[in-house]
Amino acid sequence: MTEKPRPRKKNRPIATRPPRPQRRTPAQLIRKAPPTAEDAPELLYGRHAVLSALESGRPCNRIWVIPSLRYDPRFHQRLNEAKQQGAIIDTVTPERLDQLCQGGRHQGIALQVAAYHYWSLEDLLAKAATVNQPVLLAADGITDPQNLGAMIRTAEALGMQGVIIPQRRAVGITATVAKAAAGALEYLPVARVINLNQALETLKEAGYWIYGLSERGAVPLPKITFDRPTVFVVGSEGEGISLQTQKHCDEIVAIPLAGRTNSLNASVAVGIALYEISCQRSPAWDLTQALEA
Repeated sequence: MTEKPRPRKKNRPIATRPPRPQRRTPAQLIRKAPPTAEDAPELLYGRHAVLSALESGRPCNRIWVIPSLRYDPRFHQRLNEAKQQGAIIDTVTPERLDQLCQGGRHQGIALQVAAYHYWSLEDLLAKAATVNQPVLLAADGITDPQNLGAMIRTAEALGMQGVIIPQRRAVGITATVAKAAAGALEYLPVARVINLNQALETLKEAGYWIYGLSERGAVPLPKITFDRPTVFVVGSEGEGISLQTQKHCDEIVAIPLAGRTNSLNASVAVGIALYEISCQRSPAWDLTQALEA
């Protein structure tokens, strides 16, 4: 004897499956990346860095300045021009600047600008190609912002065409780097690459000769004749140039040292190497005239 089905209770809702969510398009599936620290506005401080940024016409959002500098002849006109272009000028106390710069040596002035816009390697090569026998600097694993800023300052002062830095395991362009560069960032291009070794191979294809700077270099720096497009690769003080990057160099050169100290600060080594090129390519009297001008 079969069991009779139980009668459905009156007014009981019939169970239904919830509707399927609408399928999203591929464009909707792409998640927007959150803003990174590098996209945030950058704070420049220090008289040289700020004045160079103002003179180069770099757009700025806000400027903080102490009263004694607001009408200083070196800054007055530039500050007014920035104000006409929409920048907010705040006259503040040194204590307020101490807070903004987190103890950095601001020298009474700071400004907020958009984050540094790196050059692409292709654009850097195109700009360098306008010069006969250009010279570039590649920094391998430099993590000290003071060192990187000093290298950029030296490279610009000696007339080099640009700097290349890796994206990983190295410092980028920060406020500390800009302060140490003392305004050179407004005139010297900096390219940031994902893979420095691949960038060196690209530079070789473009006709550059790659020199690595190392205390264990086989060739003394003064023995090299710099008569072609040149790239100097410099590593950090602790690690030096990585072994993998050394394999992508055409030659490893050393700076001869006469004292008991067997190594140099990375930025000092860069200065010596770049000055050696300047001396070879310009007669001594030309350099003297340039310094006196």
